[in-house]
Amino acid sequence: MNMLQGAPWLLAHRSMLAVNKPFKVSLYGNDYVLWKDAGGNINALENMCPHMGAMLSEGWCEAKPDGTSRIVCPFHALEFDRAGCTILPGSNKQTLPQLAQLELIIQGDFIWSYGGYEPQVSIPNILNEIAANYDLVGHTGDCSVETDLRSMLLNMHDYNHQNGTHRELFKITEVQFEKFVDEGHHSHAYYQMPIAPSTVWEKLKNPPLFLMPKLMSAHLENHFPHLVIFHSDMPAGTVAQCHFFIPESEGRTRTYVLLFAQPKHPAFHLMKQQFLDVVKVVVEQDAAILNNIYPNAPQKIKLNNEVGMDWVHRNFDSFPLVVSPLRSKIG
Repeated sequence: MNMLQGAPWLLAHRSMLAVNKPFKVSLYGNDYVLWKDAGGNINALENMCPHMGAMLSEGWCEAKPDGTSRIVCPFHALEFDRAGCTILPGSNKQTLPQLAQLELIIQGDFIWSYGGYEPQVSIPNILNEIAANYDLVGHTGDCSVETDLRSMLLNMHDYNHQNGTHRELFKITEVQFEKFVDEGHHSHAYYQMPIAPSTVWEKLKNPPLFLMPKLMSAHLENHFPHLVIFHSDMPAGTVAQCHFFIPESEGRTRTYVLLFAQPKHPAFHLMKQQFLDVVKVVVEQDAAILNNIYPNAPQKIKLNNEVGMDWVHRNFDSFPLVVSPLRSKIG
């Protein structure tokens, strides 16, 4: 269960799929191609053409008069419908399905999958609530990192790394941990981060610093194992920064961010792209540190405020069950 089979994974948001453009995803060591037709239908097939193994995600989509479309192999231009059927050259008969479909669960604009496994953890409703009350700013930081899922989650729940890994970006001087609330596969972490003063030149190079408070209050809402939401209230607006994790294989994990906001200041709209760019840098910095960690290194020392990491280990080792002790902590 090192990839936590039976958990739901958010493969994409509808906004990430252009109409009739292939989109490759990987899950549990298997590759799939997703595409959205003109009618808004989302299709998903295994990515390997059954003829000579070409990647269908490197092909294109052929639109049909009824608004549907077919994925086309880039090697010999074979067209496959959403069921994985094709018509061979010189034949007017449709074949039986030649490609396995990936089962999707679509909730509004959110595209989930259990990867063919029996569900062990339910899909949280929090994203539907956020979508109903926040504006979608966009997606960013979509990358595949050469690390296992557990290491990725440990990094995201390490509340001591901001003033190391991200020190130059945000000029965080320390992390003032307040409390951690453990509710099984759901938890909350609260802390504050003082921001060092910035010169005008530093702010011009990194415009979001103009809108940063002197003390950033952070609330992380965690849904094991697939989602961390960074809730933040800034002068420019209230932000819900949603980080997603997908086990592509045992040693490779995909991550990306959907940014939602309730703008309070017109400047937020003007700086929307800058905010997305900053979040992208955060993801890139996390990915870089994960690529420079020795795998399976023994942890000989322990820092304070590692309660989030303990929460990850506990849930990972007992998945899909939740076992005691719960790890709530104040201060």
